[in-house]
Amino acid sequence: MADTFTQYFEGLKDKKILVLGLGVSNRPLVRLLLQAGCQVTGCDRAPREKLEPEVLELEKLGCTLHLGESYLEGLSADVVFRTPGMHPGNPALEALRASGAEVTSEMEVFFQLCPCKIIAVTGSDGKTTTTTLISEMLKAQGYRVWLGGNIGTPLLSEIPHMTAGDMAVVELSSFQLMDMDRSPQVAVVTNLAPNHLDVHKDMQEYVEAKKNIFRYQDETGVLIVNGDNAITAPFRGKGKTRFFTRQGHTDNGATLEDGWICRDGEKVLDTRDILLPGVHNIENYMAAILAVEGLVSDENIRQVAKTFGGVEHRIELVAVKNGVKYYNDSIASSPSRTIAGLESFSQKVLLIAGGYDKHIPYDVLGPVICAHVKKLYLNGATAEKIRQAVVQAPQYREGSPEIAMCGDLYRAVEAASREAQPGDVVLLSPASAGFDQFKNFMERGNVFKKLVKEL
Repeated sequence: MADTFTQYFEGLKDKKILVLGLGVSNRPLVRLLLQAGCQVTGCDRAPREKLEPEVLELEKLGCTLHLGESYLEGLSADVVFRTPGMHPGNPALEALRASGAEVTSEMEVFFQLCPCKIIAVTGSDGKTTTTTLISEMLKAQGYRVWLGGNIGTPLLSEIPHMTAGDMAVVELSSFQLMDMDRSPQVAVVTNLAPNHLDVHKDMQEYVEAKKNIFRYQDETGVLIVNGDNAITAPFRGKGKTRFFTRQGHTDNGATLEDGWICRDGEKVLDTRDILLPGVHNIENYMAAILAVEGLVSDENIRQVAKTFGGVEHRIELVAVKNGVKYYNDSIASSPSRTIAGLESFSQKVLLIAGGYDKHIPYDVLGPVICAHVKKLYLNGATAEKIRQAVVQAPQYREGSPEIAMCGDLYRAVEAASREAQPGDVVLLSPASAGFDQFKNFMERGNVFKKLVKEL
């Protein structure tokens, strides 16, 4: 497969290449293109003074930089690699297509060239944990596993090191899936709820993008879907479709029965052995168990459950300070994720929420906050929208919960730490993306952890 990989990049040698967006996933791609002798122009909205040293290093290696607010103007190319966050219908991309350019992405090329089996996960919630669980189960069985995609590890540059017996496990966002024309051998859809409506035209476009994870499977493909979710339950693949349900019953997949996760009626995992808190993690385990069916023994599945402590930024215990527990749930960038986080705790918490506005509704969050939060610290662009969702909830009573408008994350952490009492839980679970204050949810989570540790 290394030969196919080499052939692909050699085929680009005499072509004019545009790479749109110089974030994490595209930087290794630029290096590969430069190593292949390609003429590469890297385009990014950031001005030169805000570029990270790694991007400036690409310039030293021969990449021409096209920067600033006009970075999409005056472009021409033979091949264009778009950043995952750019809508495929962007007018600049449409113009490039009309001029004869091929528009693709790092992930599309990875799917084209990957020599080993691909298991891919998408959904509105739970995809990072589910993807990581699948990876851990496969590793416990002895496979060499390549974990990446939307999680943050670009895999295209790793293809020369992969063999046919390896496993690639990737998390895919709706942005990555929008113009994909290949599907993985095993596809998992954890659930779907309104998300990213600041980028997608509407909810239907978002759902259709997610369907690309299984749309191009053949009869040998496996699709695993959430049978409890109204949107995903009707999904059917061309091959085998398997369901997981915590609330109902199926003879075709995974169910919860008397505290056990069962696969086709057979007990696989006692939920008491799962270290991760929350019923949503039972669903994540169900999905993962079906994804590794026939690949991983039940014994190794149980071993992972007993030892896996969770992914960073997902209900991550940061510290205990003066009897107060601080949890980082920065990955919760939508209301449904925050709801799952809040329902993981048996006590009312001090919640820090708010951030970038993705133009999604927050009304579902109000009643849950009323039930699970004793004080709410709001910051960022969505602060007022979340406040309105809470005060308009039928369960809301004046001062229950108390609501503090804090401006930014720094002031929210300061206020929560000042008012928290021994035995309290302070939870960062924003229900919003972080782009109004941070590069991504990871930076937001790391800043939160730093602030907590400095208390």
